[in-house]
Amino acid sequence: MSPAKVMLSQKERELVTDAGWILTKNQVIGKVYTLFGNLSENYRQQWAAHPALAVADPGFYSPKISKGEQYRGLPWVILDHPRYFTGTDSFAIRSFFWWGHFCSITLQLAGSYQQKYGPAVKQYFQENPAALTGWHIGIGADPWEHHFEEDNYGLLANELGKDWNALPFLKLAKKIPLQEWDDITDFFEGNFHTILQMLDPQPA
Repeated sequence: MSPAKVMLSQKERELVTDAGWILTKNQVIGKVYTLFGNLSENYRQQWAAHPALAVADPGFYSPKISKGEQYRGLPWVILDHPRYFTGTDSFAIRSFFWWGHFCSITLQLAGSYQQKYGPAVKQYFQENPAALTGWHIGIGADPWEHHFEEDNYGLLANELGKDWNALPFLKLAKKIPLQEWDDITDFFEGNFHTILQMLDPQPA
């Protein structure tokens, strides 16, 4: 018996014969790389104003940009800066681009860093309730999930009174839709500044 023919829908036929949309997609990803490269320099300068956050490991400050094609079936780009990951401890500020959805910035803490900075982060929002707007807290089981569906993130304002010590990791995230692209640089730089204020409210 001959195998069944693999058929393409009309829309699939149009796309498979049009190289232009793939080239445009590649150009967009390249521009996201450029954006994240520029952001890493801004982040470095902002971090330098907080000597209390200094870490001896030089790798902590080394930015890493990575990309892929299949986060829930769609392309993505991530900038981790700063970044530190071991089996039990993690500290990262993650800038994330997800095709068709949004950009987001995330503070991710686990282990000793969660114990060290978690109380300060909570206190920051308790003392600055207006700053809660737009922030979410990770409530899912997987620290590597980035979507904002209700099984992964909850509104931080609704979780502020709960015991964060019971969380296996601490993730705080904020997003901006891609339709607001012209505001994305300000979004990242401004919220990186906010994260540093959470961690070190009295910089030098």
